[in-house]
This record gives sequence, C-alpha cells and structure tokens, in this order.
Amino acid sequence: MLSEYLRKDTLLSKYFDVFMFEDLPAKDNPPSKVYLNEVRQSDIFLLLLGKEYGTELSDGVSPTQKEYEAATENNKYRLAFLLNAKPEARHPKMNHFIDLVSDKIIYNQFSTGYELLSNVYSSLISYMLEKGDLRTEPFDKSANRDASLDDLSDEKLEWFVIRAKAERNFPLTINDGKEKVLIHLNLLNKEYPTNGAILLFGEEPQRFFLTSEIKCAHFHGTKVAKPIPFYQVYKGNLFELVDQAVNFVLSKIDLAVGTRAKSVMVPTAYEIPPEVIKEAIVNAVAHRDYDSTASVQVMLFQDRLEIRNPGQLPPQLSIEDLKHDHSSYPRNPLIADAFYFTRYIERMGTGIQDMVNRCKEYGLPEPEFKMRDGFVAIIYRKNGLAFEKVNTEEGTEKLGEKLGEKLGENRKSILNLMQQEPYITIPEIAQKLNISETAVQNNIKKLKQLNLIIRIGPDKGGYWKIVK
Repeated sequence: MLSEYLRKDTLLSKYFDVFMFEDLPAKDNPPSKVYLNEVRQSDIFLLLLGKEYGTELSDGVSPTQKEYEAATENNKYRLAFLLNAKPEARHPKMNHFIDLVSDKIIYNQFSTGYELLSNVYSSLISYMLEKGDLRTEPFDKSANRDASLDDLSDEKLEWFVIRAKAERNFPLTINDGKEKVLIHLNLLNKEYPTNGAILLFGEEPQRFFLTSEIKCAHFHGTKVAKPIPFYQVYKGNLFELVDQAVNFVLSKIDLAVGTRAKSVMVPTAYEIPPEVIKEAIVNAVAHRDYDSTASVQVMLFQDRLEIRNPGQLPPQLSIEDLKHDHSSYPRNPLIADAFYFTRYIERMGTGIQDMVNRCKEYGLPEPEFKMRDGFVAIIYRKNGLAFEKVNTEEGTEKLGEKLGEKLGENRKSILNLMQQEPYITIPEIAQKLNISETAVQNNIKKLKQLNLIIRIGPDKGGYWKIVK
C-alpha cells in the first residue's frame, strides 16, 4: 500500500523511486546479495516494524534486520515506523530489534494505514527540505550544497562588478573580495553559493543545471521543419547565454549600412531593434523555471522571431496585464537584479511594455505573447524595414553636426570601428587604421575625456560602449 502511494503521488514520485524485494522477478542471484546491494545504493532506508520478526537466516537474524544493519554501516538516511502493539504481542526477537533501533534513531508509531501514510509523507517532506530539494524561498536564493566558491569564476565576477559600477554605480569593487560582493547581491547562503550565483558567475553552470542553455535555430520558412538550416546550442553563464543568443539573431536578420554623407558615424539599422531582441531573450533567461528539464529556445522564421522559455506567469498576472503598468513578480528576483545592475534590463516590470512600444515606434507589428508549453514571445519581421530605417535612425545626423571636424580623422575612424565592432582590440584598431598602438591609445584617451566612449569590462573580454 505504501509503495503504491509513493509511486503515484504527484510530488513524491518526482523525487523518489521505491525498491521492494517482493517486486523482483525470479533471478539466479542469492536474495541477500540483491537486497543488501539495493540498500547500499539507496538514499533512504525506510523500515516498517510490526509484530513478527520474520524468517530467520542461518545465523538467526532476519533479512529486515540485516538490511537495517547494512543501512547503518553505509550511513544511509534511516526512517523507522513502528506498529502500535503491546510488547507481549510481539515476537521476542522483534522486541529486541526495536530496542536496537530506538538506541540509534527516533521512530514514529502508527495504528492504521492512513497514519502510516501521513507519517511517511511528513518525514519525506522534512528530508527534502533539509536536503534543499524543496524550497521555501526563490530558486536563485537557495543554497547549492553541491557547489563551493571555487566553482565561481573570478574573471566573470570581476566583469560584473566593473560593468555594474559603470552602468549603475555599483558600490563595491572587486578588491572588496568575492564573498562580500556575493553577500551584497544576496547570492551567498551561509558558506554555499546560491543557485543564482552558479548561473550568473559559475565556471561551468551546466555542470549543475544541465538545461541552463539556449537552443537557437533558423528556419527559412514559417514552420519548424527538418533539416534545420542553422542550429546552435549555447552554454555558459547567463550573461554569456544572452550575448550569444542575441548575436545569433543579429547575424541572421537584415542589417542595412548607410554612408557618411550626412554624419561622422556610419548609420546602420537592423530590421528588428537589437534592444527588443535582447529584452525578449533576457526575459526568457531571467524568468524561466530552472527546475524544468526544458531549455530556452530562440527560433527565427521567415516572418517572425519566437523566444520560448519553460516558465509560467505568476497567478497575479495575465498576458494582457503585461502590456500595461503592473507590479513586478520575478520568478528569480536575484537574477533579475544582476541583469538590472549591468543594464541588460532597464527597469523591473516594464520589459514587455518596452518591447511593445519600441516595435510600434519602429514600424513593426505589435509583438504577441502566449502561454503554450511555457511562455512564448513572438516578434514579427517586416521585409525591407532595415533599409527604410538606415538613413532616418534618430541621432546620427545630430551627432555628426555636433562633432563636426573637431575629432580628427583617426578619432572618427576609431569611433566608427567601435560602433561596428564593440569587442575590437587596440592591436586590431591599429592594424585596420595602419597606425601605431600608442597612437590608438592616445586617441582613445581623448575620446574618453570627451565622454564619448567608456570601456566595459577588462581588457580581455570587455567591450567599448559609445556614450553619445
């Protein structure tokens, strides 16, 4: 009865398999070898004690007691449940066995099957809470007891601190130490890094969360069809996942490039605003259900871009609510905070509204949002839009008029290269412009003094951001 219940219960069956010797088919193996091996391989040994001691082996000990002794020797988590009965109603050896058990562990008593179920259920829930399998706090705040601070990347944490200070005036520096930064972000739970810390700064996050990845696919038509022309699975921390997925989409959609006829900067325009693509992907990564076995999917079709994530809307919100002012109910609030500090998102709770408004302003149809095996964001494409926008994108002409000839040709060229290739290095700039690296450094220093550019992140792995 208990075995059947554990196998069918919606919650417990997700976490536990049940082994009972009685369920085994006939085998050419000694029974003791089989059931003792199962005890050694188990996580929990669940002991039921009634009135009878059971069949005695050649040494006078029952298989049940042998199993209990194996569980004790192998340091298994033991739960014991004792049928209410007077001592005189029990077999003498059972009374002795109960005395041995009570010296080692606390047992519960039961009189009916219902009481047994209730006691076992409560004990297993307590076990899962103790192990961290069930949480009473957000996923990203829960301690990951399989990880240590050594599993976090110093380089990735340093990148975050530098970026967050530049974007949101983050109050700490990397010199304050890894632990202090994590404590400030609420990403350290006692001595353990939290799930959020592993996903944001882990050396290998997928070692702990296999489905923390983004699957990107490009289809030439309007439906999912094989063979898939372009398919890529990206791994890394959450910031890397977002950057890789955004770059995948940008590399596949139309990009129109204008001329310098009216501006210092070469005007460029994508058919979908990059900030809309980024917002949709960040939303999928930040608000997904990390307990799910599914991954975030980014699928580009001939007529639309779909971003799917294994997550559900909070019960307080509907799809329509997302398009209007509403309170923020992030599934993973600490991950959302980290994206905010680095300006991967602008404000809490406004991402969907921003996407809708920006698409309308840009001349695209309003995006759609659906609940279909998770949350789906659909951004529609419009043929030829990039080429319409290339010479009318706001700000390019004004920037050219404002700077005029004050910059000089080298600085104009450096600014232009940084706009087109944010991750370009100083040696690469020197090579492209056929000038020395010292000359490039001097010009970059002047551009920084003019507050035209800032460097985000370290020399290796960082990028240039054009401020004006």
